[in-house]
Amino acid sequence: MAKKTRTPAPPRPVQAPKRRTGTPTTGAERRRQWLILYALGGSGILALAIVIAALVLTRDGGAANAASAKSAMLAAGCTFNHYKAQPRNHVSLNYKYHWNSFPATSGPHYAQWVLWGIYTEPVRQIQQIHNLEHGGIVIQYGSKVPRSDVDEITSFYRSDDNAMLVAPFPRLGNKIAVEAWTYLSKCTQFDDNGFTKFRDAFRYHGPEPYPKSALQPGT
Repeated sequence: MAKKTRTPAPPRPVQAPKRRTGTPTTGAERRRQWLILYALGGSGILALAIVIAALVLTRDGGAANAASAKSAMLAAGCTFNHYKAQPRNHVSLNYKYHWNSFPATSGPHYAQWVLWGIYTEPVRQIQQIHNLEHGGIVIQYGSKVPRSDVDEITSFYRSDDNAMLVAPFPRLGNKIAVEAWTYLSKCTQFDDNGFTKFRDAFRYHGPEPYPKSALQPGT
């Protein structure tokens, strides 16, 4: 009887090398991984430090500008007051409210602001508050303010009219009111240095900031 031919067993499959997972086993690899983690953490801390520094500089710079404006206004014989901010809700034109300053520098106001510019007639007081909310400067003068001071106020406005509103307000008598959001100075005469310092300290810093391009005369 002939012998049966034995079929050879199939070859064993070759196993692919396993992908290594987990913590690196060599010291060099562990050091490299820690260096990457330290670098990532350090960059995050640096970014946070930059943000904090910017906020501190903005705050301190604003405080310094306010102090400079106060000093200049007092030197000019004006008053200088900072009032607590009042609610910013929109109300009707005939709304009655006890504003904490005269003229009002914050508080409930009409939804449409006064178009930026210089006026020869009084503006609605409940509207001009909205201009202050947008970061504008409002200058109003009483019926007894000399014509020469009104002319100087007009020249001051025309020298840099963005986000500026100027109008008569007879009830102020012989006073000129220079206003920003929660800030108010009253003067008995125009003073270029004081008015400039006040404008530069508080313009564009309202609680509802608008781009400068949206605060041009007539807008």
